[in-house]
Amino acid sequence: MERRSVLLGALALTVGAAATAHAAPRAAASRRVVVYYQTQYTNGAYVSPLNLTAHRTGVTDVIVAAVHLNDVNGPYAPVHVNDDPPGAAKYDQMWRDLKTLQGQGVHVLAMVGGAAPGSFTRLDTEFDTYYPLLRDFIRRYGLDGVDLDVEERMSLAGIERVIDALRRDFGPGFLITLAPVGSALSGGGNLSGFNYERLYRDRGGDIAWFNAQFYNGWGSMASTASYDAVMRRGLIPASKVVAGTLTDPSNGGSGYVDVTRLKSTIRGLVARYPQMGGVMGWEYFNSQPGGTAQPWRWAAEVSAALKG
Repeated sequence: MERRSVLLGALALTVGAAATAHAAPRAAASRRVVVYYQTQYTNGAYVSPLNLTAHRTGVTDVIVAAVHLNDVNGPYAPVHVNDDPPGAAKYDQMWRDLKTLQGQGVHVLAMVGGAAPGSFTRLDTEFDTYYPLLRDFIRRYGLDGVDLDVEERMSLAGIERVIDALRRDFGPGFLITLAPVGSALSGGGNLSGFNYERLYRDRGGDIAWFNAQFYNGWGSMASTASYDAVMRRGLIPASKVVAGTLTDPSNGGSGYVDVTRLKSTIRGLVARYPQMGGVMGWEYFNSQPGGTAQPWRWAAEVSAALKG
């Protein structure tokens, strides 16, 4: 995604001592409402995700962004969530709130990578050094899954090795998602280096769904056309394609679709593809129509549209 990370280089994150055991999550809903949660503070005030359940929005998955793997020989700790180690005091309330969401039936995943380069290059070329850092982070925070947002060149063998290791270490209930640009699923442009259709043929059973980025010129949710193009390929089923959109015009690029038009497109997709995977929004804190005061309203509107 066009990530709003303030770090353009790879960041880092400290992994704590004792890792907690990971419990397998509940089965993912057939139509998902997925929210990316990267901005935890705005104008100095903490942005809690708990209103997503307090207002019964129908949210199914919250993806914490963004985890970065940094050079182990560099000046930073080997892993960060955005600008700080995940154990930083600023994140204490966030982790408590996310644990509460999990207790209410919402899956919590972590997004790896995004616009800041380096994480996947390191996983590709120095797997034995960097994968354990990611694995231990997932264990420590008891995450339900991981979202692999590869926006740098990576080999097909490299991404398959990461998927295989995650499945081996966390079991069949662990959610593994990827976040390709929309056109990568319809035979078009791609930011990742590897071919997503080949990846799906090889590892489709291990991929819970794709958070397809239908914005920034890689597709659009102004109509059903971009999603239709993926379906015409006849490979990846609608149940594994979650349609991604920007939640505010300022969030990372072009292609924002206002909520009224977005809901019309969603209703059209649900009518055409009853098993449609759902909708994801980048990102939570300023989502329209509620803005920073009521960002949860976006999820509620989308959830209602997905019900037809």
